[in-house]
Amino acid sequence: MIKFPDEPEELPEEKSKSQIKREMDALQAIGLRLTKLNKEQLDQVPMGETLDAAIREYQRLKVGEATRRQMQYIGRIMRTYDEDDSEIITEITRVINSFDASHVEHTQRFHHIENWRDRLLKEKNALTDYLTQYPEADVQHLRQLIRNAQKEQSQEKNLGSVRKLFRYLREISEASD
Repeated sequence: MIKFPDEPEELPEEKSKSQIKREMDALQAIGLRLTKLNKEQLDQVPMGETLDAAIREYQRLKVGEATRRQMQYIGRIMRTYDEDDSEIITEITRVINSFDASHVEHTQRFHHIENWRDRLLKEKNALTDYLTQYPEADVQHLRQLIRNAQKEQSQEKNLGSVRKLFRYLREISEASD
């Protein structure tokens, strides 16, 4: 084989059609995740005006063919970002993942507060344990909330005392963080 001086030694490896399709589907999946964010979260995502407008339009649309076409349009915009600057796609993905992580953290905190509420209503020494962990809590107010909630539970009524206790525990937890 004869090599010409201006011919590159190796040709760049071309992507297969399947690989291109997988990448397009991945970008469209990122676009779909963007459409599920609320307004405050979308404001934190580093994206251009075109993509922002397309996502907000998708959220405005109802079900049907229009949403499918709009999703394809979002995917097309995402592909232009990928071709121009893949750093933007990486940053968008990082921000979306941080929202998912904060959701998990919120759920864990919620369960932690629920566990404290249930312990306070069922165990006698739970109040002492709680006050050890959260000394800033108002003991008198907390005892009153617990008594009211226990009274409602024993009478099998739902007047909202259990919710009031939960809200107070949440306030204390948020104040201590």
